[in-house]
Amino acid sequence: MRRAGLLLALCWLGACERAAPPAMDGPTADWPFYGGDAGGTRFSPLTQITPENVGRLAVAWTFHTGDVVDGAAASGKSAFEDTPILLGDTLYVCSVKDRVFALDPETGAQRWVFDPRLHDLGTWNFTCRGLAAWQDPAPAQRACARRLFLGTLDARLVALDADTGAPCRGFGRDGTVDLTAGIGDIAPGEYGVTSPPTLIRNVVAVGALVWDGRRTDHPGGVVRGFDARSGALRWAWDPVPPGTPPLAPAPDGTPRWHRGTPNAWSIFSADAARDLLFVPTGNAGPDFYGGARHGLDHFSSSVVALRGATGELVWSFQTVHHDLWDYDVASQPLLVDVAKDGSALPAVVQATKMGHVFVLKRESGEPIWPVEERSVPAGDVPGERYAPTQPFPTHPPPLHPETFTAGDAWGFAPWDRAACRERIRSLRSEGIFTPPSLQGSIEYPGVAGGVNWGSAAFDAGRRLLVSTETRIPVVVTLLPRDQASPRRSTPMDVFFPQEGTPYATRQEVLTRPGSPLPQPCSPPPWGTLLAVDLDSGAKRWEVPLGTTRGQAPWPFWFELGLPSMGGPIATASGLVFIGAAMDGYLRAFAIETGAELWRAHLPAGGQATPMTYRLRRDGRQFVVIAAGGHGTLGTQLGDAVVAFALP
Repeated sequence: MRRAGLLLALCWLGACERAAPPAMDGPTADWPFYGGDAGGTRFSPLTQITPENVGRLAVAWTFHTGDVVDGAAASGKSAFEDTPILLGDTLYVCSVKDRVFALDPETGAQRWVFDPRLHDLGTWNFTCRGLAAWQDPAPAQRACARRLFLGTLDARLVALDADTGAPCRGFGRDGTVDLTAGIGDIAPGEYGVTSPPTLIRNVVAVGALVWDGRRTDHPGGVVRGFDARSGALRWAWDPVPPGTPPLAPAPDGTPRWHRGTPNAWSIFSADAARDLLFVPTGNAGPDFYGGARHGLDHFSSSVVALRGATGELVWSFQTVHHDLWDYDVASQPLLVDVAKDGSALPAVVQATKMGHVFVLKRESGEPIWPVEERSVPAGDVPGERYAPTQPFPTHPPPLHPETFTAGDAWGFAPWDRAACRERIRSLRSEGIFTPPSLQGSIEYPGVAGGVNWGSAAFDAGRRLLVSTETRIPVVVTLLPRDQASPRRSTPMDVFFPQEGTPYATRQEVLTRPGSPLPQPCSPPPWGTLLAVDLDSGAKRWEVPLGTTRGQAPWPFWFELGLPSMGGPIATASGLVFIGAAMDGYLRAFAIETGAELWRAHLPAGGQATPMTYRLRRDGRQFVVIAAGGHGTLGTQLGDAVVAFALP
């Protein structure tokens, strides 16, 4: 009786007030593409979860892939970067070992699994960012009318029946195309696919990741388009300078492509109505010394438009000339309409690691607002050449700080700051695009961003572009070949052999020398979330993203903002969902103000971009994220896919 009386008293005080059930009006929506739609806007029209009720989100289900690579028995570690896709009534997930799972989207129950049985890799980063889907407009039979396409770490393109998970036997050889054909010599782990293929009409287009900084004669970055039904090669774009003659086929007739060219490892976008495929490119290697590229970096660090049916080059725009900083275009090109002079213009919005956002005409690649060529620091390394200018956008203006000097040194204590100041004074630091040097140069923005593969989200109704910024300086030092001793890399200190050049490279995070904690010499926030009004170019807000949880002992957790991997999504109700930060939370922010409204701690690092869907008018809206950590970033590893919904 005493217990019952206590419960009645608590209810009388309001503790038992029953929360209203989620609203059943509003739209339903799926998430059929990695970036939400073919243009990568990462926007959902869903409105059931709102700024007013998001605080009530709770775990609805959790699924475990069973795949974790901790580096103990392999050369690399996991990076669970997958964004699931939803087609019809099935959710599709790919694991760090490229296994594909079909799940019930409302319960997380497994329906089927496909295992590609990866070959021995020697890779450093086990990841699968996502899958692509295609509906055959005129299927000859029921099997494989709906297809999933998977690019694997061992360089295969696999077609699966979306209903059963069985390989589509009429595609390539028993459902698989070998992407190593015509590539030439490949070292273990050097060449593979980490990002989802892209469908444009009846063509599946795919690039590949080439391991950075190993050698000049690395596998080339050819982008290929295959027939989505048969797997036959429809076209290939070899990213060599214009006028370069094609290579003769191999004796067996297999096409061959040039080596040492820029690769296209990140996520493409497609405009099927215009038959345009938009490809972000990386760098011709090696990344930090370009004296041996011999012009092969003509298409480096660019966004390139190809004709979807033929692979013909339509236009290209280079974001960095003669890139010596590993400033790959990592972010997916966003296809949006922008307002200018009273007109809506079809545009490509390209965010970059430098914190530069270029807004280009979709059909020509011309800047919609002025882009200025500005003088940048010159270098003095023998054998290198330097671009005298670099392109800077004016709308929006650069979003990342562009200078870092001894006067900016930061530390938790006065002696930390003093040690950082002395370290900075010993290095070259002349602002953005300070070139690598023998004495050591500060690269700021650092190699991770600005904006990385997590990309940006765009709310067309509110005209807001939302993205992350990582603000960690790194030190790049060229090491003469006779002084370069190979050593094992760590997340804080990476060694690049750069074989075929006079120099190896050491790249390290700029921290206080001898510090027991990985304390950057730059002032916090070290990671932010921001929103830009794309029409006016003005920054609407910017807030720190992430706490020191997991990086500092309890209870010394501070809202300092941390580096991140992964991106945001936006919903029509006015919310931004993002994991990404190193502290292991999934968060919701108000898109209008940047106010944090909700957070939930995940079972492992959330270095992935979330997605959201609602299947039925009488059903709930779910927000789903892969929570498996990131070995290179050093977050907690795991294998969970976690779905949140209102009670």
